[in-house]
Amino acid sequence: MATFHTYLKTEYSDENIEFWLRCEEYKKIKSSNRMNSKAKKIYEQYIQTKAPREINIDHHTRETIKINVMAPTPICFDEAQKIVYKLMERDSYPRFLRSDIYRSLLDSTTTDCQRG
Repeated sequence: MATFHTYLKTEYSDENIEFWLRCEEYKKIKSSNRMNSKAKKIYEQYIQTKAPREINIDHHTRETIKINVMAPTPICFDEAQKIVYKLMERDSYPRFLRSDIYRSLLDSTTTDCQRG
């Protein structure tokens, strides 16, 4: 995961994996106060228009989340999370598998296995 994250930084799309991970953490929250606070932070950081780490989602999904964050539930980011996952699966991950970063990882893993 760390190597993929590093790769995403090189293509200026690491906000996708960061958003996905924040959503996974968010889903585990039990306290409604913490959920409200975390939902607001995720929305401000990744969802709202012109957010510092704005993810690439459609207007409808963005507006739905804007409404849902007013009374957040564990699933209020699910649709955006699915969109971001598909984007990484379809675009970023195949490029990662062809990248020098991935090849270096494979080479180091192969070398470690041969030593062991």
